[in-house]
Amino acid sequence: MKNYIFNHVLTLHKSTNRFTYFYRGMFYFCLSLSIFSLLLLKSFPSNAKEEHLQEGIAADIIRFHVIANSDSEKDQALKLEIKQVLTDELRPKLEQVKDIDKARTILKNNLEEMVLTANRIIKENGFDYTARASLEQGYFPLKVYGDLSLPPGQYEAVKVELGAAAGQNWWCVMFPPLCFVDATYSVVPDSSKADLKYLLTDEEYKAVFRNDTKVKVKFKLLSLIKDALKD
Repeated sequence: MKNYIFNHVLTLHKSTNRFTYFYRGMFYFCLSLSIFSLLLLKSFPSNAKEEHLQEGIAADIIRFHVIANSDSEKDQALKLEIKQVLTDELRPKLEQVKDIDKARTILKNNLEEMVLTANRIIKENGFDYTARASLEQGYFPLKVYGDLSLPPGQYEAVKVELGAAAGQNWWCVMFPPLCFVDATYSVVPDSSKADLKYLLTDEEYKAVFRNDTKVKVKFKLLSLIKDALKD
C-alpha cells in the first residue's frame, strides 16, 4: 500500500513538473516572440523615414469615415446609404478646393448639416438611434484604396458615428476628393492622382502609389505591432 501511494505521488509530481515545464516554455516562447517583434520593428533602417513620410502625407489629406451602428445587414446597408447621400451633398462644395485649410473649414461648417442629414435618413428607415459627426485626429492602420496605400499613423478625419458605432466602417479620402470616385475602380483615376501629386512631395506621392509588396507588408507589420503595443 505504501509503495502504491509513493508511486502515485511520484507520478503526480512528474505530471505536475511536465505541466510546469510546458507553461514555463510557453511563457518564454511568448516573451521571445514579443522581444523579436520589438527588435524587428526597430531593425527597419528606414523606420524613421517611413514615419516622416506618413506625417507628410497625413498633413495634406483629410479622411472620411462612416461607422455603422452594428454589423447587422440592415445597419450596414443604412451606413452605405448615409455615406452616399453625404458624399453627394459634399461633392459640389469640395470638388474645386485645392487648399486643405479651406477644405477643413468647409467640413467643420458642415458637421451639423451632416448630422441632420444622417438623422433624417436613420428616421426614414425606421431606426431610433442618432448620429454624431466630428473632425478629429486619430490612429489608423494600413489602408488600401485601389492602387493607393496609406501607411499607418495619425490622420485627420471626418468621423460620422451611427448609433453605438460598433459596426464596420466605410472610409475614403475626403480631401483631396477621392470619395467621389467610383468605389468599384481597381485603381485611382488619373484626375485624382493629379490632385494628390499637386499636394504631396514627389517622395510622398511615390510612397503611396508604389506597388511594392514588401513595402505594404512592412506597413502592415508596423501597424499590427503598434496595435499590439497599444493594447
